[in-house]
Amino acid sequence: MALDPQLLDILACPDTHHAPLDYDAQAQTLTCTECGRIFEVRDDVPVLLLDEARGPAERS
Repeated sequence: MALDPQLLDILACPDTHHAPLDYDAQAQTLTCTECGRIFEVRDDVPVLLLDEARGPAERS
């Protein structure tokens, strides 16, 4: 199951800039358009915790 498009419209990076996130359905990740942090989507639930985000250089 994919993330609800309405949810994707309101999700933002949890850092202070609150930039929009780009969803990669195949990789099941959300990427911040400003800082490049990558957030996992687990069981169709975005994990928007800064401590669990990967940096742009840590893509897998």
